[in-house]
Amino acid sequence: MVKSTAIIFILTFSILMKLEKCRFSLVFVVLFISVGLVLFTFHSTQFNWTGFLLVLTAAFTSGFRWTLSQVVTQKSEIGLSNPLDMMYHIQPWMIIGLLPLSSYVEGVPLASSHHLFRFHEISEIFTSAGIVIGGAFLAFMLEFSEFLLLSRTSGLTLSISGIFKEICTIVLAHITFGDKMNPINFLGLVICLFGIALHVILKAVHRKEDEKELHNNSESMEMLLVNGEANSTDEEEAELFDRNAVRPPRVHKHSE
Repeated sequence: MVKSTAIIFILTFSILMKLEKCRFSLVFVVLFISVGLVLFTFHSTQFNWTGFLLVLTAAFTSGFRWTLSQVVTQKSEIGLSNPLDMMYHIQPWMIIGLLPLSSYVEGVPLASSHHLFRFHEISEIFTSAGIVIGGAFLAFMLEFSEFLLLSRTSGLTLSISGIFKEICTIVLAHITFGDKMNPINFLGLVICLFGIALHVILKAVHRKEDEKELHNNSESMEMLLVNGEANSTDEEEAELFDRNAVRPPRVHKHSE
């Protein structure tokens, strides 16, 4: 439930960096989806301050990260609009941060597992390698599609797409593994889907308004230029004509 605040941080940073216009409809949609997520994942659990602060910090940094990524991918002079270029430059830094941490937390249990070094049959190691390679390929395609979507739209749209992905995950878990959903969870699901649909509609409407405003501004600029040329006086035109007029060549007299 705390993780749902990431979309609020993305909206805040997008407005501060002037990537999104501060519209009441946009704020309403974000709050609407956030409330739906809280209801969708609502269940009785023990509260833990450490976990709460960690997830809240992760949501804050996630909003800052995706907003900065939008700035980087949408600036043509930087040259990172291609998702592969973006991944090529950021993946090494992600590995430096994650590999030591994962080795410390999961290194010994993973090394002592029969799925890796302590396997009993050769088929186990090939199965494990296949699962790891398959998961790595899916993760690569997921990140590629995220940066591709980010370079074409916005971090807010990407976040809402991620919410739809989470909804699909939980619904599939309910259908496949029999995870239970109470009426409050179902109500949150409906609110989230309605909020996502509303965002898509408002995005299309605002895009048409922005294109119309840009078209009107370009027409006004053209009219201003035309009027500026038409307001020039006849004396200025005559002077310009005389200045650029072709003069007859001089006849030089050669002395004998």
